[in-house]
Amino acid sequence: MRARSQTARTGLGSPVLVLNRGYQPVRITDARDGFAMLYMGRARALDALFEPYDFWEWKSREPSDLDESIGTARGPVCIPRVLLLNDYNRVPRTPLRLSRRNVYMRDDYMCQYCGRRPGLKELNLDHVHPRSRGGRSTWENLVTSCRRCNLEKGGETPEEANMLLKTRPVRPSWSLALTLAASRRRFVEWEPFIGPAGGAE
Repeated sequence: MRARSQTARTGLGSPVLVLNRGYQPVRITDARDGFAMLYMGRARALDALFEPYDFWEWKSREPSDLDESIGTARGPVCIPRVLLLNDYNRVPRTPLRLSRRNVYMRDDYMCQYCGRRPGLKELNLDHVHPRSRGGRSTWENLVTSCRRCNLEKGGETPEEANMLLKTRPVRPSWSLALTLAASRRRFVEWEPFIGPAGGAE
């Protein structure tokens, strides 16, 4: 536990996006693992202009005021936000688990009927095709709803209740799954690869 909190304090717990050789997102790791991959030559760090650097080139860069860095005996080293793997070309297809939290995140914590963001305590899951009429709990049939809209819709479909959905519910793609995993902390350097915060595909 002590080592984990030390990691968080020094910035080594900071998230890093990992790309395959085709610049497709593979996973999100922490800076400690990122530096290990960089040092062992398994990956290169990308700067804001997407120029690749090996460990020694990256280490010699001067961190700017906007960069997060870690202190070393030889001075600060900038934490890379994006790593490009040298020898990995596949894209994992691990499905995102269907859960209340993940549906809320997919929908950006917004009621899909009225468009409000009333806060977590006022949110519910709504079955687009009502459960009482055979509607199943799937990505394509669950949406985030505020309590008021949930009560108003009741056991009707959106069309019957005259409450149209803001967006059609879909199963998250792999890049959207990564976006959701990264939702607590996002960086502008990630946007070309997994989209802006709150974005969906």
